[in-house]
Amino acid sequence: MTTQLYYEDVEVGKEIPPLRREASKRLSARWAGVCGDYDEYHYDDTIAHERGFPGAIVNGKFLAACLTQMMTSWIGERGWLKKIACQYRRFHPNGESLICKGSVVNKFVTDAEHLVECEIWIEGPAGERRTLGSATVRLPSKG
Repeated sequence: MTTQLYYEDVEVGKEIPPLRREASKRLSARWAGVCGDYDEYHYDDTIAHERGFPGAIVNGKFLAACLTQMMTSWIGERGWLKKIACQYRRFHPNGESLICKGSVVNKFVTDAEHLVECEIWIEGPAGERRTLGSATVRLPSKG
């Protein structure tokens, strides 16, 4: 059970608890069945090499799902993910750890909604940000 996050508990600069996931060729093949993206360079090294990659790479939709999971786990059951977006700046090879992170960049109230804007990203093992994004969440208020 996750703890409910409230608007009053959030400050600009607050870090979102990170989410770690392990990517593998098997996971990529299974994910292809889930999302219908059967492009073989996600799980076949030979085809990935033909396309200029060093090996099979993680599916972008899976990366977006990881960021979504991080956000929804953080905001709790009464929170609402209003908007999420990400850009794939560098590929994530299968077999590497994915580290999803984020921080609060703004908070405000509009039309009686308590909103929080966040910068989110996925790092490679060396800490480099490869997938960049943003999210806006609505949180319940204690007041």
